Amino acid sequence: MPVLFDTSIYITALRTGDGEMLQGRWLGESPVWLSSVVVEELYAGAQASDTHVLSKLERDLCGRTLTPDAGDWQRAGKVLAQVGRKYGFEHIGKARLVNDALIATSAARNGITVITANKRDFEKLAEFCPLQWQVRAATRDLPTLQIKDDTQ
Repeated sequence: MPVLFDTSIYITALRTGDGEMLQGRWLGESPVWLSSVVVEELYAGAQASDTHVLSKLERDLCGRTLTPDAGDWQRAGKVLAQVGRKYGFEHIGKARLVNDALIATSAARNGITVITANKRDFEKLAEFCPLQWQVRAATRDLPTLQIKDDTQ
């Protein structure tokens, strides 16, 4: 079954210097996909020293980049409306959920399991989106995914 790591997993790897987490294309027998939304979030928050690792990640997963389409945007809006009605927009921070909703709807459309450390948000989204997801607290909980930094 294909998997996609949420931004929270990559951030943990970058912060802890877990280069092994950022190496390769396969997690066991599961193909790893990269969300264009995750790429945007990673570049937006990256330190200058991390950009070469992110570029390598993009190159290594080229051909397996998942980009939300118009239907995903529409479904994400509907999911966010449902989450907002149930939990109240002021309590969930709707704006911060937009990217996660796009990741969730595009992954669900493609039958890709999202692996995240962000239980709070994905738990709410999964109530209204047929999402397959798993919570992993840290990269040490994951089998090795390798995307080697060749620039060093």
